[in-house]
Amino acid sequence: MKLLMPLRVPELAPSLGRVIVPRRLLDPWVPLDDIREELATRVLELGGEGRSAAARESDGDTRARVLEITGRGAWAAAWDHAVRRAGARVADALDAEITRTARTVRLPRRRLRRHLLSNSEKRAIVARLGTGGGPFVAALDELEAAAARAGDASVLEKDAHATWQEALRTVARRLEAAWLALEAEVDAERERWNSEIEALAAWRPARWPILVVWIPLAALLVWLGLILGGYVSAPAWLASRLGF
Repeated sequence: MKLLMPLRVPELAPSLGRVIVPRRLLDPWVPLDDIREELATRVLELGGEGRSAAARESDGDTRARVLEITGRGAWAAAWDHAVRRAGARVADALDAEITRTARTVRLPRRRLRRHLLSNSEKRAIVARLGTGGGPFVAALDELEAAAARAGDASVLEKDAHATWQEALRTVARRLEAAWLALEAEVDAERERWNSEIEALAAWRPARWPILVVWIPLAALLVWLGLILGGYVSAPAWLASRLGF
């Protein structure tokens, strides 16, 4: 009977680095710390759940459960959730800034709606924020392969177990890099929309209605006022209508 190597989930916190303890000079223009903390918490939880399951390891099903808890799907779900939340946060912040700018210049509401982000633009933001996750996805591929070998490794195949543990640490390090890339992309997203927001801030109402309508109308009202006040003689056609 083959004696399987007990699975030991390594401590992941040291490999997460700045996902747990950020070291930055300036905060992102959109608050992201709660999303970062949620991501770090989820990763630490899956590590803890994996260790708990490994401690109860008694059969193949439990062993498979350990690999599933710490496997590709759990990591990918945590990352995808963080990217979607960050994308929604950025889109909401941009919409809020566009709305504030539009109100400052008194842009009509019907025109404001054309400047707010569409659903396709919001999806594009999420996609751009996730572009830094390429190395993370590659590390997940390696983890998946290492987990397949570790799942069937005997006590004599310590290298397979060590490779799986190192693959977990590598995924955590790549997650840190992906998060830092996301923060950089958030700043780039603000720059990407700067020109549109600045153009909106420079908007002014058209002046031709004032020149074409309101000035002649005001002159007409002043003229009628002078006539009714007796300061100016009314034309014959107007005098007959007014009964002068």
